[in-house]
Amino acid sequence: MPLPDFLIAGVPKAGTTALHAALERHPQLYLSRPKEPKFFLTDGPPPRIGGPGDKQTYQEHIWRQDDYERLFVPAPRGTLRGEATPFYLYDPATHLRIKALVPEAKLILMLRDPVDRAHSNWTHLWIAGLEPEADFVTACRLEEQRRAAGWADFWHYLSLGKYGEQVRHLFEVFDRRQVLLLRYRDLREQPAATLDQVCAFLGVSTGLLTEVPRENVNRHVVEDTRFNAGLRGLLRFGGNVGHVFPLPVRKTFRGPLLTVLHRRKGRRPRPTRDERAALLPYFAEDLALLQEVTGRSYADWLSLDPALPQTENA
Repeated sequence: MPLPDFLIAGVPKAGTTALHAALERHPQLYLSRPKEPKFFLTDGPPPRIGGPGDKQTYQEHIWRQDDYERLFVPAPRGTLRGEATPFYLYDPATHLRIKALVPEAKLILMLRDPVDRAHSNWTHLWIAGLEPEADFVTACRLEEQRRAAGWADFWHYLSLGKYGEQVRHLFEVFDRRQVLLLRYRDLREQPAATLDQVCAFLGVSTGLLTEVPRENVNRHVVEDTRFNAGLRGLLRFGGNVGHVFPLPVRKTFRGPLLTVLHRRKGRRPRPTRDERAALLPYFAEDLALLQEVTGRSYADWLSLDPALPQTENA
């Protein structure tokens, strides 16, 4: 049975969905569906407890190897097979699982300013009606409490952005020549050049991909009204009753509620100067480590006013 030749291994909310969608268009590449099988995240079944919505996510894990290998059976002969699970970089044990099963696999990492990444992560869950905390910085400060309660990795707003520790361990497990480090900003601002870089790294034809499809676009809920708070409460309840309602019923339940919650359009806000000032000290030491490990500068991520475009779909 076939296994992947490459993995988009990190990080969440840094353009991995868009990169997956772009690479799908290359005739020499085959990307799995679903995009995030999450196979290497566990040695067996996923956990059974978690935060709001986590039980539904755990039910989507493809954790049996036979099922995982079947994802790549449709790949045309001669194509390179890949998948995108952006949590693979975060867990050191995952690095070892990948090495044990596909030691020659190539790994693509999309890194993003860690404060912007955390804010996009929080916004994603807030829009989905799952995040109960309306203040971004407060939600970040709840991370250790949530980790202790068994909430899934996607709630680790700050820890997911400590790339220095993660990349250092990955380089201890894999030859650096198997790892491609990219920036989220480059994919957005220079898509053709960045996609050519990915294709050259994978050893397939360049010049065939020139744009990144718009993926993962959500509406933004601006108002934190009592009515919207009630809708979010219902959505969180629905995500925590997996033992009562099966997955199809809960998806049917969520759809109409999300339609009402997302009834107005709006641009997603970026973190403010005060929010950046509150959180940057958490990342400073790790960013220094990232620069040491990679030999690249990420000093711009320590600015209170990073020169990054505002986006609606981050």
